[in-house]
This record gives sequence, structure tokens and C-alpha cells, in this order.
Amino acid sequence: MAEFKVGQIVGRSSYDCDVLFRIHKLNGDIAELHGEEVRLVADAPIDDLVFIQEEERKERKKKQKVKEDSCYHLFRQERKLVREQNDYEMTSGYTKKNSYFEMPGKVLHLDGDQLYLKKCTDVYDRLGVPVYGVYLPEKEMPQQIAALIDMVRPDLVVITGHDAYIQSRGDKADIKAYRNSKYFAESVREARKMVPYMDHLMIFAGACQSHFQSILKAGANFASSPKRVNIHALDPVYVVSKVSLTPFTDRISVWDILKTTLSGEKGLGGLESVGAMRRGAPFFADKHDDNERRSGRHII
Repeated sequence: MAEFKVGQIVGRSSYDCDVLFRIHKLNGDIAELHGEEVRLVADAPIDDLVFIQEEERKERKKKQKVKEDSCYHLFRQERKLVREQNDYEMTSGYTKKNSYFEMPGKVLHLDGDQLYLKKCTDVYDRLGVPVYGVYLPEKEMPQQIAALIDMVRPDLVVITGHDAYIQSRGDKADIKAYRNSKYFAESVREARKMVPYMDHLMIFAGACQSHFQSILKAGANFASSPKRVNIHALDPVYVVSKVSLTPFTDRISVWDILKTTLSGEKGLGGLESVGAMRRGAPFFADKHDDNERRSGRHII
């Protein structure tokens, strides 16, 4: 039998290695696994693990990157249309040379996976979304979230990490049958005690296979997973970034948000929303800020 170590990339032979996992912990003959690209956590006997060779791993990552790039470019296309609309409105139909700046909604992103947190904050930065990222084990989120909201004063909150439905614990209607859904729901309730109104604090919560209904009832605007499917590591980023970069005067349908995600309606859902970005004038120069300046626009 191969000797497995924490951090190695493996698959499960009983599932034909359909999902790539990182070994997170080894407890005797059982390994705790975290999805490499999806927010799934699973336990598996060590004798069920298959070490994934570097060549196969690169091939899978290449295919996955094609999907991620497609989603990113679609999001950027939509963002371009919003910017053109902003230019038109803030310059009186392009007839005046009015300068202005944009303030996207600030995101507080709580993640139960350190590697995913880094990957997510990199994408926020590429999209121009201000973010304060915090790594926290899912069990600790309900106790910490109020203090973090008070400190960061975000417009949007992401509460995510890893989750899974465990059939041996009960049916899919029972939140106790999920590994971390109860912590996500509790965290949402604590956040809503701080900011009760949905339009004042947008909340996304959940991970792979999470108990969608309970998380929404707790007060989330968006949640996973309606069909109890796996969601991609970056899906929470695209959900809240769409809201962050949309003017607060505009309404956003759920379908507009879902079409820029990798998992779509099977993995994600929620309520119609309003944007969180505000525009202001006049433009002011900041030597410490090299963000995009075009047509008098400035992002701060």
C-alpha cells in the first residue's frame, strides 16, 4: 500500500476518481479529504485512495482552467457594459466631460480553506472588488462573525468553506445530516443580528451540497446548494462581485447573477438583489492608487 501524506492530491477509486482531493488530515486508516477545485469535504479509507500523477493532474487543471477563464471573461464582458452605462449616465449622455469615481461594495470573505481563500482574494483583486479575507474553521465562524462585521463594516459577506451531505446521518431534509451547514446557518443568523436588512448587508453562505433552504431561512441573500451538488471554489466570488460592482440604483435578478457562475442554478440560488456600488464626483487623484482611470472614471 502506498504511503499517503497530508497535502497530496488523490482520488477515490470507489468513485472512479471523479473529484480530485487534497489530503487534509490522516486519522489512522481514515483520510479527511478537501476538494481541490470544489468545496467538498469527505472521509475515505486510505485503501480507497489513488495517488494522482502530476501529468493527469495537469491535464485536469488545464480543462478546469478553460471553464474558469470562460466564466471570468463573461463576467468582464458584463462589467464592461455596466461601465459604459455609468460613463453615459455620469457624463450626461457623453455631452459633458464630468469626472467621477466608483466605490464598489466591500466584501468580508470568511473561508474554511486557506488555499481557497488565497485563490478567491486573487480573483477579487483582478475584478477590482475590495475584500477583507479571513481564514476560519467552519465551527468557529458563528462565534467570530459579529466582531469581524463590526471591525470591517462590509457591504457583503461570504461565509464558505467545505461541506457535504452524509447519508448515514439522515435524509436530505435534516440539517444534522450535513457536515457544516448548521455552522453556516448559525453564522448567517449572527450576521443578521448585526445588520437585519437584506439590502444593507448582502450575505452568501454555503459550500458543496449545503442545506440551501436552512441557510436562506437564516437570513442569507444567496446560498448553496439547491440540488445538493458540488459548487466550484470561485462561485461565491462571482456571486458577490456581481452585486459589489452593480450600482445601488439597479436591481439584479437571480438569473443575472447565476449566469456568471460555474455551477449555475443547480448549485446556487437566492433572492433578487440591489447593487452595492456607489458613484461619486468629482474625480480626485490619489498617487497611491493606480487603479483604472478611463473616461474620467476612478475606482476607490
